Amino acid sequence: MKIKKLSVLFAAFAVGSASAQTSTIAAIVSKDPQFSTLLAALKVAGLDKTLAGKGPFTVFAPTNAAFAKIPKATLDALLKDKAGLTKVLTYHVVAGSVMAADVVKLKSAKTVQGSSVKIAVMGKSVMIDKANVTKTDIKASNGVVHVIDTVLMPGM
Repeated sequence: MKIKKLSVLFAAFAVGSASAQTSTIAAIVSKDPQFSTLLAALKVAGLDKTLAGKGPFTVFAPTNAAFAKIPKATLDALLKDKAGLTKVLTYHVVAGSVMAADVVKLKSAKTVQGSSVKIAVMGKSVMIDKANVTKTDIKASNGVVHVIDTVLMPGM
């Protein structure tokens, strides 16, 4: 019963459309100004091409506001460290296409980086590690995007 209510909650957040399904995750990120910092980071790491590939991928996509929470010096250093940046960015990606209705049934999910993110459902909110999920199920031709409000940091 609880999962059914959460599925309804996620459906209310869903922003995917039939036209978005013809775009790759990389194209969706590149067309949305709230993801300009993420896009820049993906390009530095060379992962923009990966997210334009076949997939499927599930991406927990931090917004510009999420990146703004990171101290400028820390973010600048990360953007200059391709290996460290790749580790952080791949920690935001799960293999396969995991829709919100399935995410809420999980306690954790293994990322492409190799570590697992924790998933917690608290009332009407869903958290991935320390990030709140703010929008779900943005469908792409090669997976799905869920928007989060905090950059996820793997144990580095």
